[in-house]
Amino acid sequence: MKPDLSIEFAGIKLKNPVLTASGTFGYGYESADLIPLERLGAIVTKTITLEPRLGNVQPRIAEVASGMLNTIGLQNIGVKSFVEEPLDNLCKTGVPIIVSVAGASVSEYVETVKILSAHSGVSAIELNLSCPNLKKKIVCHDLFLMQDVIKGVKKVSKVPIIAKLSPLVTDIAELALTAQNAGSDGVVLANTYPAMAIDVKTFKPKLSTVKGGMSGACIKPMSVRCVYDAYSNIKVPIVGCGGIMTGEDAIEFMLAGATAVGVGSSSLVSPANLIKVIDEIECILKEKNIKSLKEIIGVVNNGQKEK
Repeated sequence: MKPDLSIEFAGIKLKNPVLTASGTFGYGYESADLIPLERLGAIVTKTITLEPRLGNVQPRIAEVASGMLNTIGLQNIGVKSFVEEPLDNLCKTGVPIIVSVAGASVSEYVETVKILSAHSGVSAIELNLSCPNLKKKIVCHDLFLMQDVIKGVKKVSKVPIIAKLSPLVTDIAELALTAQNAGSDGVVLANTYPAMAIDVKTFKPKLSTVKGGMSGACIKPMSVRCVYDAYSNIKVPIVGCGGIMTGEDAIEFMLAGATAVGVGSSSLVSPANLIKVIDEIECILKEKNIKSLKEIIGVVNNGQKEK
């Protein structure tokens, strides 16, 4: 029997748990000639802001052992242009569309979400509250600011709100709970880890901003821990994200408590890895004779509670 990979996340029905991670898949429709986008659980766009952003100057990507650093700086065309073209193209994919949003102030978050919510093709909003590329503070490091953003957006949004949080905190479970209590319908755990690399040939940093966000296989154990810690503390669902390269990686996140997973850096290596992860999840469930993906969510976390 073919296992059931479908899940429900914050009221959104997904055919499988595999999402594109924001910032690693462009606006989402550009890879239509490379992979069957309709097979994805959902598409999460690159982060959109109220006004267009040029992003940071080059160099803004650097390869490191088992991962990569980036300091893109949220380059995007702005919400009005996004609604005019990319969003319409995204709606033709036939999968739920989750738009990532950021802003330099509460009012910018609110205004951007207000514009997006008027479009029927948007299934949910991912609030980027944790981008390490902004020159100002990371939003979720200021609990009161984070609460203001979530509460403000909830007042104007017609779709579920998902808070993307930073792993660079003392207690990720407390942070996730604060986001939930402010009104977030789900959380993404976690964004990239602040890091840097130096070119020993030039004696200069490999990134123009010196520091950037670390992603790739090397961060997976830390991100799995974030999911594990938060799962028993909150009631809203979790998107596990960070270093997922295979179906086994995805299963690991779900055993720790994730309902869905975001695949990022591995899709930069090859967009087809997204489909491979879906197929490998199905194969693992078949081998274990598990009928539904829902059976494994939080199993390890729940097992620890029983001891």
